[in-house]
Amino acid sequence: MPTQATDAPAPGPNGTAHTRGRAAVDRARARTRRAPLLPALLFLIVVTQLPFLATVVISFLRWNALAPQNRGPAGFDNYRAVFTDPALRSSVATTVLLTVTVVLVSLLLGLGLALLLDRRFRGRGIVRTLLITPFLIVPVASALIWKHALYNASYGLINGVLTWVWGLFGSDGPPQPDWLTRTPLAAVEVALIWQWTPFMMLILLAGLQSRPTDTVEAAQVDGASPFDIFRYLTLPHLRRYLELAALLGTIYVVQNFDAVFTITSGGLGTANLPYTLYQTFYQAHDYGLASAQGVVVLLASLLVATFALRTVSSLLREEGVR
Repeated sequence: MPTQATDAPAPGPNGTAHTRGRAAVDRARARTRRAPLLPALLFLIVVTQLPFLATVVISFLRWNALAPQNRGPAGFDNYRAVFTDPALRSSVATTVLLTVTVVLVSLLLGLGLALLLDRRFRGRGIVRTLLITPFLIVPVASALIWKHALYNASYGLINGVLTWVWGLFGSDGPPQPDWLTRTPLAAVEVALIWQWTPFMMLILLAGLQSRPTDTVEAAQVDGASPFDIFRYLTLPHLRRYLELAALLGTIYVVQNFDAVFTITSGGLGTANLPYTLYQTFYQAHDYGLASAQGVVVLLASLLVATFALRTVSSLLREEGVR
């Protein structure tokens, strides 16, 4: 019996030429589609990558404007100074403490506000707009409000409220603490928490509104309590959104300079890495060491940003599956 061939016949010379020609046409079309993006790509490289490359080069130089005669290659001395200088280690510890406190507290407050705004009530749109307002204020203006209108020991609102409360009970000696002297780091943290809680709330509210309602309704029909629904349905659904909010908040708070500079001027143990970089560059005029500090801060931010991008990608994939 004749056997039936199972392998596909090899393409002849004409088929191979046709395949190559089609591939060339596809490549030409791809280049045509990408050509309009080339000017934007070149502009992005010039604006972002060339300054970063210059910063990396300067970080390997011994360059202090106060000692122009002592300029030359420094190798890794600047980077060793970043990780061995006690003042820099203190600023790293302050940065970590400031970032962790602000992100965690604002995340918890944002979660509570998002749960409240997820319910229907009269005036919800107005309340939502008012809660978003702190995030829309210019950071320097926000820091000035907290420094002068709230924290000031003589005419600040906080001490004014203490005076009023003590006056209700007939006391003439209310406490009038100087908040910026007693608790300087906490003063900066409270100002940043007030500013970043709306950001966390928006992300988590978006996650709550993407929650499948049929599952929640089925759980309510089965007699599940609100706490059980939150623990077994809402919280697992919000896990990605919590991670995204924490990562994005970390990226921004690590690089925060406005609040520290405006409220405490980096004094009393509140100097974080960006403020220390500012001191190194503008006060000590050590451009090589300041560049090394900037590279370290940027690499740390990129590390966190990588996890944030992965979280965003996973969220987009999950939404695409739905």
